[in-house]
Amino acid sequence: MQLTLSELTPGQRYRVLSSLVVPRPIAWVTTLNEDGSVNAAPFSYFNLMGENPPLVVLGIGRRGDGSAKDSFRNLRRTREFVINTVTEANAEWMNLCATEFPAGESEVSALGLATEPSLLVKPPRLAIAPANFEAREVQTLLIGGNQVVMGELLVAHIRDEFIDAKTLQVHTEKIGIIGRLKGGEEGGYCRTRDPFHLKRLKYEEWKARKG
Repeated sequence: MQLTLSELTPGQRYRVLSSLVVPRPIAWVTTLNEDGSVNAAPFSYFNLMGENPPLVVLGIGRRGDGSAKDSFRNLRRTREFVINTVTEANAEWMNLCATEFPAGESEVSALGLATEPSLLVKPPRLAIAPANFEAREVQTLLIGGNQVVMGELLVAHIRDEFIDAKTLQVHTEKIGIIGRLKGGEEGGYCRTRDPFHLKRLKYEEWKARKG
């Protein structure tokens, strides 16, 4: 089957694309509301885009009525945000933060989530997350109905038990990070505890193997 994406509805495109681009990492983003309360929301249109400087991209959707979500409005106003890592242990809390709370209401306060201060940005980190990134908006693109935020990562916080202080090797499998599969109610999540490895060959090695 071939699908011309421009001929599909946004909902149809979402179902197809989110089922094929998997797994997607999840950014559990904290920002500050205008009254200083803390907003927390997960986004799976998210990924790392480079390391020099360290860049991430967030695709922040709109509310059902087409209005901007609190996370997007807060981020554009303050240009600061924190990405909190989603794991098997905190997945239920992340899922609760995906609930469409009334505009301006703090998910963090409603759910009783503890926070910790950040180093360089004002939005706090979620204490329940074993790793966090402080970030600052670099550029935002508005393309059709898409709101695409590019951010520079400023500080990484990682619990000591998940990183080797000498080599900086992160024990990803031990953290239990999860990814998003599909979307909507039928969607699910995947684990990162069962990786497999393939050696990247040098060209000479490939030629020798080919014979």
